[in-house]
Amino acid sequence: MQKKYLCIDLKTFYASVECVERKLDPFTTNLVVADPSRGKGAICLAVSPKMKMLGVKNRCRIYEIPPNIQYIVALPRMKKYIEYSANIYAIYLKYFSKEDIHVYSIDEAFMDATNYLKLYKLTPIELAKTIIKDIFKTYGITATAGIGTNMYLAKVALDITAKHSASNIGYLDEEKYKKELWHHRPLTDFWQIGSGIERRLNKLRLYDMCDVANAEPKKLYKEFGVNAEYLIDHSWGRESCTIEDIKKYKPQTRCISNSRAIKSVQRPEKNRQRKKIRISNK
Repeated sequence: MQKKYLCIDLKTFYASVECVERKLDPFTTNLVVADPSRGKGAICLAVSPKMKMLGVKNRCRIYEIPPNIQYIVALPRMKKYIEYSANIYAIYLKYFSKEDIHVYSIDEAFMDATNYLKLYKLTPIELAKTIIKDIFKTYGITATAGIGTNMYLAKVALDITAKHSASNIGYLDEEKYKKELWHHRPLTDFWQIGSGIERRLNKLRLYDMCDVANAEPKKLYKEFGVNAEYLIDHSWGRESCTIEDIKKYKPQTRCISNSRAIKSVQRPEKNRQRKKIRISNK
């Protein structure tokens, strides 16, 4: 049976919570979550969707907001955001066992929906729509979803294709991924490719996933070492790590830096070799 994963993200989560608390619509309200006492250089932890439509970027600094835009400033309330996140997690538990849910960050989670589709007599898209509607009806928070035949494709579907869907839901399998995203740029839009990795790939004259997939493997291993394996697999839309693998893994150490927790999760054995994948919290 082919796996089906959901990756659900709570849209502009902190700003949406602040709008809901004020009984305001985040899609018509200019609101930023920031601490103005830190000065004009303070980082906006989130901006409402309306602000994004006006060209204001998430994680911008206050001085970067155009002076002609009037907006509400909401002080960050992490305790409140954690409360909302926990309550929304309870909604996920209405549909899935906790063993089939991986909380990726305060506003994002993966679910293995494979064994639930027959139970609910729903397609993956119908199930995603049902959960999204439940979240909005219960807490007023808009969610988006990515659906994929592995965790990587579900995340990429969320990050890239869902943004261009009227339903806020994206779907990818390996063939669809190669057909629609092999030539997508920039590479930083893809999960786990930061600007540093993109620069190193560009140095090798690799500018999209098609280039990476068709590159000489020796060249990639020379540049990235064992991490080249992830790049090669992901360039083809492959990922063998499952939620079950993540649940079983017990990290010996955990590094926390800049509010990002990085866990090394062992992939299942393949050709008698142990593989690793980094599952990074946002």
